[in-house]
Amino acid sequence: MYKLAISALISALFISLPVAAAPAKHGAKAVSVKKNKASVRRQAAADEPRMVKRVVMVRGKRKVVYQRVVSVGDAIPARPTVGDLAGLNLTRDPLDLKSNVALVLDQANSEVLFEKNANVALPIASITKMMTGLVVVEANQDMDEMLTVSEDDVDRAKFSSSRLKVGSQLSRRDMLHIALMSSENRAASALGHNYPGGLPAFVEAMNAKARQLGMSETHYVDSSGLSKNNVASARDLAKLAQAAYEHPLLREYSTAPKAVVEANGRPMLFGTTNRLVAPNSGWEIGLQKTGFINEAGRCLMMQAVVEGRAVIMVLLDAKGSAARAADALRMRKWLSALKPPGFSTSTAASPAVNTSYSAAGM
Repeated sequence: MYKLAISALISALFISLPVAAAPAKHGAKAVSVKKNKASVRRQAAADEPRMVKRVVMVRGKRKVVYQRVVSVGDAIPARPTVGDLAGLNLTRDPLDLKSNVALVLDQANSEVLFEKNANVALPIASITKMMTGLVVVEANQDMDEMLTVSEDDVDRAKFSSSRLKVGSQLSRRDMLHIALMSSENRAASALGHNYPGGLPAFVEAMNAKARQLGMSETHYVDSSGLSKNNVASARDLAKLAQAAYEHPLLREYSTAPKAVVEANGRPMLFGTTNRLVAPNSGWEIGLQKTGFINEAGRCLMMQAVVEGRAVIMVLLDAKGSAARAADALRMRKWLSALKPPGFSTSTAASPAVNTSYSAAGM
């Protein structure tokens, strides 16, 4: 009897152990789930875009706006450009360019040396400012007249930054200089607003000049290029570059590496947006303009001399901050390998590369 009682007690203990352990295990799981949920909530809060409130003045009235702030470390996929949406990124070329559009012309005779999607009209971003400069110099306005940055010159669409505060006064000459060299948006806007008839008349003058130059795929809506509705084809921009190159002031201001201008009587140092114009870059550039907005990608238009040949180069919709400069270097290397004109047929320069792509709906 005693042995049977001990045996029954041991059996009861073994049977009871899992039952006792089950609640503890279940409780640990519950705690773990709670911790996981809390972690997810914290991660979601961290991923949530932070909004900051800003008070701005619009036509003399205070207005509250909210802007999304993104951390430098946030991994955000690049938005597709207009060129990507049109399928231009599917075009391949022998130089493996990162630009969706490319065109190189011999400046002397307009011979096409390299072409890729050159007839497609795309957003051109701040390359717009070269037409702004062309209209200003051909209007023969007083270059020493003092212009004032107004509330109307502040970018309300993309909230781009500017070192020119509202109320800053600069000469038209200095406004033009930093618009071309530093791509200063408020300066370009002020040039448009201080044209006879204001900005609407200035934009009309831009479009009229485009028509005069035969830029059939071009349309402008502002003087800065911040709107995606400023569009042109690479072929049109080559015509603009040819016309702008005829004006020494546009050549000088667009290719200056840096300059000091006076705003309200105080000196301000501005630099170029194009690192290729640096004295030690190895480039001989006579005219240039860069551009960037999300819809346009990285853009570049310039006149340069390569192996003694003057060329007009247009690169649009490049991917990555250094892509347009890298593409320009690839193009220069390719041009350097071409035979100079005047050789016999058997030793003549390589034929022009044409990888044109027709995009529906563009």
